Amino acid sequence: MALTAKQIASAAQRRRRLVKLCQALPEVETDVAGEEHIAFRIRKKIFAYYLFDHHGDGRIAFTCKASLSEQRRLVFETPEECFVPPYLGARGWVAIRIDLDDVDWTLIDELARRAYQQTAPKKLAARAER
Repeated sequence: MALTAKQIASAAQRRRRLVKLCQALPEVETDVAGEEHIAFRIRKKIFAYYLFDHHGDGRIAFTCKASLSEQRRLVFETPEECFVPPYLGARGWVAIRIDLDDVDWTLIDELARRAYQQTAPKKLAARAER
């Protein structure tokens, strides 16, 4: 499935927004591998990814750690937006499309924060609470 011109045009803006959102969390580092892939880390542990047309799936998504129950709930309730990502889905990770016309940035912020808190040392995790 090929990406549309509209998806590609908005991808850079959405990518910047996602990076800014994740880097607002304490001590987050990013590993950039071209335009297609960014890993978000806290002290060398990955808690999320930005994926652009990953393995030619035609989607641009934010993928993060979550519980299996949360993953299942999100995919069941919002199948157009959320999906089980390849490879990581079996471990409870969830993916949220950021290439759709309407992106739920509040949900993405909440999931990024929770994924960060699951991964970060306790003192850092506490600093990310609202």
